[in-house]
Amino acid sequence: MTAIKILVIEDDEDILTVLCDQLELDGYDVVKARSGEEGLKGFERSLPDLVILDLNLPDIDGIKVCQRLRHVSDSPVIILTARDSLSDKIRGFDCGCDDYIVKPFEYLELKARIKACLRRKRGAKSKGEALSFGPLKVILRKREVFLNGKPVHLTKKEFDLLEILVTHPDQVLERDYLCTQLWPDNETYSWSRALDVHIRRLRLKVEPDPDHPSMILTHPGVGYRFNTSSSSG
Repeated sequence: MTAIKILVIEDDEDILTVLCDQLELDGYDVVKARSGEEGLKGFERSLPDLVILDLNLPDIDGIKVCQRLRHVSDSPVIILTARDSLSDKIRGFDCGCDDYIVKPFEYLELKARIKACLRRKRGAKSKGEALSFGPLKVILRKREVFLNGKPVHLTKKEFDLLEILVTHPDQVLERDYLCTQLWPDNETYSWSRALDVHIRRLRLKVEPDPDHPSMILTHPGVGYRFNTSSSSG
């Protein structure tokens, strides 16, 4: 499987080195740029899946770089900058960025934001799709679920959880990632059993045999995976 490509446009050499090393350790294919012009050229050459963009660049203001990127691509842009004023944040979102993070930053938070942006991009592409997995059918745009042709009623969170799972088929999704997606503004859920409760309720509604799940699988100590091989027959 081709690695997700991330373009990092950052003129601070120390931040650039540390950040790119961390991203590469997480399996991303990283492209570096130390100025706005270099970043725009790098974008044309590499066509990245996501861009991390500093605003304080030596040649072109990052806001203008973001605007130019938006003219040619819908790839997510995360602004990573020391500018922390409300007006700067508003300008950032007005120019089309998908997220805005102020330095100094924690890499784990950036990592979660990257995953969220990539998930939204993937979800936007598939919103109109009807996904079928054996007896289970999920219509994302209408937020409808059918099991053996019969409608299944899910709560909002249950559907949100199922949507994350089915749009990442056969991928082990970490607990922290799932909690961040479901409850982005509440850190409490990162250690509570709320996720397990929702998994259990979802299994009761969509699994042919909830006590012996074949679709929503647990990876102890890591997270959960939506198993498509069980529906191939």
